[in-house]
Formats: sequence, structure tokens, C-alpha cells
Amino acid sequence: MTRARDLGIVIGSLEPGDNDAITDVPGVRVGHTTLIEGDDVRTGVTVVVPHDGNVGNDPVYAAYHRLNGNGEMTGLPWLEEVGLLHSPIGITNTHSVGIVRDALVEIEVEELPDGIEAWALPVVAETWDGTLNDVNGFHVTAEHAKAAYRAATSGPVAEGSVGGGTGMICHEFKGGIGTASRRVVHAEGHWTVGVLVQANYGRRSRFSVDGVPVGLEIPYDVLPGTPDGDILGPPPGSGSIIGIVATDAPLLPLQCRRLAQRASLGVGRMGGVGENGSGDLFLAFATGNRGFARIDSQATVAEVRTVANQAMNPLFDAVVEATEEAILNCLLASPTMTARGVTIHGLPHDLLIAAMSKYGRPAIRPTIDPAIDL
Repeated sequence: MTRARDLGIVIGSLEPGDNDAITDVPGVRVGHTTLIEGDDVRTGVTVVVPHDGNVGNDPVYAAYHRLNGNGEMTGLPWLEEVGLLHSPIGITNTHSVGIVRDALVEIEVEELPDGIEAWALPVVAETWDGTLNDVNGFHVTAEHAKAAYRAATSGPVAEGSVGGGTGMICHEFKGGIGTASRRVVHAEGHWTVGVLVQANYGRRSRFSVDGVPVGLEIPYDVLPGTPDGDILGPPPGSGSIIGIVATDAPLLPLQCRRLAQRASLGVGRMGGVGENGSGDLFLAFATGNRGFARIDSQATVAEVRTVANQAMNPLFDAVVEATEEAILNCLLASPTMTARGVTIHGLPHDLLIAAMSKYGRPAIRPTIDPAIDL
């Protein structure tokens, strides 16, 4: 699996975590179930688990941001009401949201400690894979969702055409799942910010990498694409992107929302503009205050910590950089895929490198130390 840094492409100036993945945030795990069958099944489920405990019993602060709303993310009214994430996060195709949601409810019923009655409004998000996948065939089952949850691990994350990203298209190249992370140094050590995307949006003409107009450097006569009318389904720009931002910084819900907003800037740097037909939804959660909202707690008052707002800028930088790199990693890890009579080409690594070199990149930038005070 080739990633941006394998090609010498460095986005931004902050250092990544050990795996350059959302799982660099302590406790965060990711699992996939990938379905590739015959000529018409290219889909699956990805599950992000926020920490190593039971999230239903030990929720964490969270918030979401909508760049454009032609998409779905369940569980948001309660998340907005209390600023807490009470479940793992499922990501799948548009017509499988319901079955994945129900599976996450079943998991909570099975796993909550004795004496606590299950009550679940899980978060499940989607993007449309109906060009390469028989989305109306309802191939994702509850067992597939449960398998993705059970497979969730820390460490390196599989990227590209895996899990919920199996049948996705991004900037008219093969898209899917991507991830990246950044470390933010502060007076007591460092915080980690990780991003995972399911990328299924964008036009080739707007596709950029680190400011380089890569899409314009790969014309259709060099590599066939997906211009209007050339593929099944909606025209380019009608897809969506889901972004999950995780951090171990101690943040309040409004600060989580500010992080989720900055994921939109990473998408914008890649050339996404939140087209009318796109569902661009971002959720950020922070594990730096774990334990204060446990369902089995009898506490009347809970104490929490928070990063000072004037110290948030490096966290914003981290989200933007990690989002941009996560999208690029998704594209680099996704080979050409053919299904349902359609071929969607993977982003050619050689043409990407040629485009970057033409504009004086890739270039390894010196890192900066954004030391901040608590």
C-alpha cells in the first residue's frame, strides 16, 4: 500500500504519529468488512471505535459540521443536544445506513455492563457507491457491520478500496478510505489529531495536491475519466465525503465542532467545494476528558479540563493537514476497479509525481515545533 510519504509528498509542517493514522490517538480502533463479489458487489462497512472501553457507558465529547447536506449521518440530534458521542461510528453506503445502525444497537445491548439498560442512538454515515456497486441490492448485512466492529484494531489502518470505501470514487479516480495524523506539541508533551475519510466526491478539473493542480495535468486523453454522461449514475461532483476527526486533547463540544469545521478546509485544499449533490459531513470527538459522563456514575458534578481557545490554532492546523493527506492516501491506495461495465482508474502514481515535480514538488519541508502553553 503506497502512501503520500512513500512518494516524498509531505503535506504541511506538523509531524505525523507513528502510523500516520487516526489510530495514533490512544484507544481509537478501526475495522473493515469488505464485500467484493461477482461483477456488481463493491461495498462494505467501516467502523471507528473512539476508545478502548464501552462507548455507550463512557461517552466522549463530540460535535459535527455540515459543509453540504446531501447525505446522512444518524444520531446527530442527541449528539448536538448533549455534545456527547455514545457509540462507535459506522460508515457504509447510502442504502445500508439502517442495517448498520441496527447492528450497532445490537452491539450495545450485548456489551453494556449488567444493570445498565441499553439505550442507543448510534452514529452511522454514508456515501453513495451506486456506480460500481449494486447499491439497491442491500448486500451489507448486520453481521457484516458486527464483523467490522469486532475487527477494529489499533495500529496501521487498511486504506483504499476497503470497508465502506470499497466502491467509492474521488475526483473521478478510484476513491475510498484514507487516514492520517498529526502531533501537536504543548508544554506537558503532545496531543495527537487523527483523521479518517471515506472520500467519494469531487471533479478531476479541481483536484489539487499541496496546491498543485494535479487534475489539470492528467487530461482525459491521457487517462479516461468520468465526464458527464460517461458513467452510470450522477455526474462528477455529486458524491460525498465523510470525515472523522479524533484527538486526545481535552476539548469541550464547541471546540470539537471547531475541529470538525476545519476538516472542510482540508477538503477545499484538495479541490472540493461542497457541490449541491454532495453530502460532506464531519464529526470530531475528543477523548481527553474520558470518564466524566459515565452512565453508571452517580456523580452530580463532573470536572473536566479544556484547551484554552487561544491555544487551538495548532489543532486547527493538524486537522487541515491530516484531512488533506488522508484524502491523498485514499487515492494512492485505491487501484483501478471495474464493475457493472464501468472502469474507474486509480490515480497513476507516475503522473502524480510528474505533476508535482513540474511545480517544484514533492519537497520535504522542515518541521516546526508549535509549542503551546496549557
